[in-house]
Amino acid sequence: MAPTNQNDIILKLNKLTKAFPGVLALRDVSLEVIRGHIHGLCGENGAGKSTLMKILAGVYPHGTFEGSMEFDGSELKLEAGSIRQARELGIAIVYQELTLVPQLTVGENIFLGKEPHKGFSIEWDRIYSETGALLDRYGLDIDPRAPVRTLGVGQMQMVEIAKALAEDAKVLILDEPTSALSEAEVDRLMDILRTLKSHGVTCLYISHKLEEFFRITDEITVMRDGQVVRTAPTKSVDQATLVQLMVGRAMTERFPKGDRRAGGIVLSVRGLRANDPHRREREVLKGVDFDLRRGEILGIAGLMGSGRTELVTTLFGEYGNVTAGTIELDGQAVTIRSARQAIDMGISLVPEDRKQMGLVLPQSILKNMSLPNLDRFSSLLTINVPAELQETLNYFSSLLIKANDAFTVVNTLSGGNQQKVVIAKWLMSKPRILILDDPTRGIDVGAKYEIYKLMNQLAEAGISIIMISSELEEVLGMSDRVMVMWAGKSNGTLDIKDATQETLMARATGVVQENTRS
Repeated sequence: MAPTNQNDIILKLNKLTKAFPGVLALRDVSLEVIRGHIHGLCGENGAGKSTLMKILAGVYPHGTFEGSMEFDGSELKLEAGSIRQARELGIAIVYQELTLVPQLTVGENIFLGKEPHKGFSIEWDRIYSETGALLDRYGLDIDPRAPVRTLGVGQMQMVEIAKALAEDAKVLILDEPTSALSEAEVDRLMDILRTLKSHGVTCLYISHKLEEFFRITDEITVMRDGQVVRTAPTKSVDQATLVQLMVGRAMTERFPKGDRRAGGIVLSVRGLRANDPHRREREVLKGVDFDLRRGEILGIAGLMGSGRTELVTTLFGEYGNVTAGTIELDGQAVTIRSARQAIDMGISLVPEDRKQMGLVLPQSILKNMSLPNLDRFSSLLTINVPAELQETLNYFSSLLIKANDAFTVVNTLSGGNQQKVVIAKWLMSKPRILILDDPTRGIDVGAKYEIYKLMNQLAEAGISIIMISSELEEVLGMSDRVMVMWAGKSNGTLDIKDATQETLMARATGVVQENTRS
């Protein structure tokens, strides 16, 4: 697809090819982006989206790939160490992983590396006044003087975007910008993008949430296996077509149906209250009640800040300072003060942030899987390496992890395969209860489907699953029952036949309140 007037094209990519050892990440990628449009880019993890964006941002400079680029009518050649050069030309990128300095204020982060000076002194008043004006311009209610570490994840993401906008970008690249945002924050972001578009800013928008493309983009490019499969006006395609183009096959159902038969209660929580271990005066859990049955998938819904993650990390012994309430396993009261205790009791947790909390990125698949399970392979001062390798290979094979072998470094894997490694290492611990905190965050539709099938298989085998998800469709599609969190407490548990997006949201916002025990 190409507009007739070439002056309308702000960015043109010609046959870009990029190879890494053993992997062809991009192959003859050609793409035209229209000035002032919002151009969506979608594809499975490993399709080449991130590699392409890193070339545009100067992370991979000219000479490290084949092909050519044109930007604003001129040839674009970004030299080594050229990230700053790309920004000065007007190309800014907001990565999925936050790059802010937590100890610095919002204003300090936005002006980091380009602080205004008067003589030898930094003009702090100017930093904060200009930051305030920038935030106000886009309707962001954030204190310019607030330390970033005091902000919520959604606010941090908005600061990242504001930092990019402060560069007077002509092209703004957004990589999974809504993965940590609430629905209200997503709406705010969409308003910002429409404002930028009206000001002539071009945007490249990457997301795994396909519905977002239909809300905001003008064109969509689908990539698969390092190649462009199709570029088309957004209004000319539908979600089913995108999925088929991304995975190379038709998917008959988004959420595979399992054959689960829930058994007796294995975990019972009553009146659970807990404080933030870092700020003891702050109560994060204010009365939580729920039951978990053998072989069921219990979904936990709730808005950001409702206490979902605080609940499951407390159950795993790694967060809350429990002040009241009871936790029972098989009818016996237990106290869980550490992850090791939880693992010994048969509880495993796949955390929300796989890169920060779930993986040792520079280590191999083998080492990551066996790390929490070394006691099973060790005696005295030695590790039974053949047994460790065999167990790893079993999960490597059964979870269909896409890598050359078990010695592949985890940092080189796609997001979906990284998530499979996290799940595999906890399955290796033989859990009775598996907690999944946003297990499909930031992974593509094909990898999601594989994880859904795995969840069904585990539940059918008798493992009890607690699943947190920020996507209500996912909660409704995969759960047997749904417990809703609101303001740090449980607000009712619904059988899936009684649950809809409307009923869940009414409870998640406190419009409907219920003090029932399930």
